[in-house]
Amino acid sequence: MKNDLPPAGQTGGPVSGPDRGGSGGTPSPEPVSASASTAVSTAASAAARALRGLGVSPGIAIGPAHVVESGAVAIPEYAVEPQAVEAEVARFNEAATKARRQIKKLKSKALVLPDSASEEIGFLLDAHLSMVTNSRLTRGVEHRIKQDRINAEAAIQAEIAAIAATFAGMDDAYLAARIDDIREVGRRLTRNLMKQEYRAFSSLPPGSIILAEELTPADTALLDPTVVGGFATVLGGAEGHTAILARSLGLPAVLGAPGLLAGVRNGVTVVVDGLQGRVLIDPPADVLADYSERRAARERERQGLKSLRKLPAVTRDGTAITLMANLELPRDLDHALEHGAQGIGLLRTEFMFMNRDHLPDEDEQYAVLRTMIEGMGGRTVTARTMDLGGEKLAGWMAGRYGEPANPALGLRAIRLGLREPKLLETQLAAMLRAGVHGPLRILLPMIASVTEVQKVREMMGQVARRLRRRGVAIADPLPPVGVMVEVPGAALAADALAYAADFFSIGTNDLTQYTLAIDRADEQVATLYDPLHPAVLRLIQFTVEAALRARIPVSVCGEIAGDPRYTALLLGLGVRELSMAPLAVPAVKKRIRALDLVEAGRRARVIMDQSDSGRIATLLDDFNAIL
Repeated sequence: MKNDLPPAGQTGGPVSGPDRGGSGGTPSPEPVSASASTAVSTAASAAARALRGLGVSPGIAIGPAHVVESGAVAIPEYAVEPQAVEAEVARFNEAATKARRQIKKLKSKALVLPDSASEEIGFLLDAHLSMVTNSRLTRGVEHRIKQDRINAEAAIQAEIAAIAATFAGMDDAYLAARIDDIREVGRRLTRNLMKQEYRAFSSLPPGSIILAEELTPADTALLDPTVVGGFATVLGGAEGHTAILARSLGLPAVLGAPGLLAGVRNGVTVVVDGLQGRVLIDPPADVLADYSERRAARERERQGLKSLRKLPAVTRDGTAITLMANLELPRDLDHALEHGAQGIGLLRTEFMFMNRDHLPDEDEQYAVLRTMIEGMGGRTVTARTMDLGGEKLAGWMAGRYGEPANPALGLRAIRLGLREPKLLETQLAAMLRAGVHGPLRILLPMIASVTEVQKVREMMGQVARRLRRRGVAIADPLPPVGVMVEVPGAALAADALAYAADFFSIGTNDLTQYTLAIDRADEQVATLYDPLHPAVLRLIQFTVEAALRARIPVSVCGEIAGDPRYTALLLGLGVRELSMAPLAVPAVKKRIRALDLVEAGRRARVIMDQSDSGRIATLLDDFNAIL
């Protein structure tokens, strides 16, 4: 009899992992046994379980289970006497003040995470901070305490229920997903009111596997990769903040695994396969040995990639490709150089504006930018102007503009900079000054028209003249100005933009999201997020071809730039510069050095003739499998 664990269907339906099957279909259950000939006892077979979910962060983790209990806390509800209402309001305000301190502390802790993880959790925590700072939630809770004369805990629950009902009535998937953030903030306020401390993952045995009904992004930010080996949850989507953070932290993770917590005890051995989307509870010895060998093989491969650091990123037929790093903070510089990045293709500047009560002045921004530029030792730094607004609304802006009805389509990025010219002028002045210390390019986010580029150029000229009158040294000539192509309108107008800009950088994350009208963080539609959709690929192709005709550089800085699966296609379309998280550079370089660019171009032309993303994925994966 085969030594196979029970098939996935017995513990919950299998679902496909992100961007692995191409067509988005459901994979059939596969046996997980390492050896069909090894027999196990009936008792062992009964104890072992195999579950399937979304493999959201590749890698294999093996370790003792740490089960996070998800029992609901009983919320007290009682009437408040009229003379005690103001004291109850004060008690709530004290809890909100404590929540703001907690969120700011968590934000500072997040700065030590890898750059993409730090950015994701930073934006989310800024949104949480705004929710506990004179928001609809806090105002509504105070009103209920005063009007209904109920305790603060009950008022929080009532106000969240009312907001949730309003959002649900709008029949908008984005708003429906955002109520989860409001509930998380409500739980934090309630814990503070009830004097319940949050349980962090600080005293676990090394290599522990976290099993939970759900991990919020804030929970995930507390996971220490030197202690936690990986995690699995019952709930969650492949493109939400939790999944993105797991990938950034390098933690194998499986989300959306039904039946995960049934009968699991702390300390039992668990395997998390983040590539195949499998969770094995108490597997037999032969299966455990097989996964141990797979994990060792992945580690050997990772170590082998380190030898590529000093080798050039050159295809087999001699074409050099530039590999850059996406960075956010000065602390990431050594990380980028260690992995062989040839420059910074995307320097996010939002961190200087977030989680503070006052704006950074010109000197402060200049000092940070100078550190980044000098730290790269003559390599090009591409600094993006502030991409603030919408879901990235900084705390000091919340009171001025309020909560946007649709953050992704609202006042953000370059739109905000042109609306608040002093903000943008100050940042441009800092960039022009920092450009004296090394090669600098200025990248404009969320551009949709030539007019926007022209306005920024005019503003930059005025800033340059003002600095020269002050006798301040600035870059001469002025830094190149590039356009971040991340909305379909910019891609379709790429020919016109190419003559207004000095370079292009394609942000495939937002380009895919806007093209397909899908919020990649919304688990209800996240499986539809597909960068291989023909419409997305054609917009990338339009942009690249427009740049080539205008003889300006074009790079890709979205998530697909750091995934070797897409490397051949991007190079085949004509891209010669990729920017990614530093950890991804060695693997992409390995793929480049194995590629024949002529063959990649031929395969890209075949792919661009297709109209089905499933067929596109198959053609791409077949080509990748050749080498």
